[in-house]
Amino acid sequence: MKQASILIVEDEALIRMMLVQMVEELGHRVAAEAGSVDLGQSLAETEDYDCAILDINLHGTNVLPVAEAVAGRGIPFLFLSGYGSGGVPDAFKGVPVLNKPCSSDALMRVLAVILPDSTTQKPEDKARTIS
Repeated sequence: MKQASILIVEDEALIRMMLVQMVEELGHRVAAEAGSVDLGQSLAETEDYDCAILDINLHGTNVLPVAEAVAGRGIPFLFLSGYGSGGVPDAFKGVPVLNKPCSSDALMRVLAVILPDSTTQKPEDKARTIS
């Protein structure tokens, strides 16, 4: 399995912790985490990562500058939202949106789409594949 490194930008600490746990359970690693647009943009511009998970609304501020930084580097990403696809910046209407809180299965499916070279499986799925 190719392990992906993932940038997580989410302002709600409990949801961010849940995402970290899900990412790790899916066999990937978290490269960096941020809870604000400013820190998220800085990390998006400087960190080494394979994809990003971006909450659309960070403390009332749209994540657009972070999405632009990620997209500018040619790195795939997905949005998280408590409001569905509302709030997705116009330039990124085709980017996948997961409703939060999302399930591990939903995250796994979207990661499999945006990271086509990675194999994203739960540990119990790997056991079934091997046996």
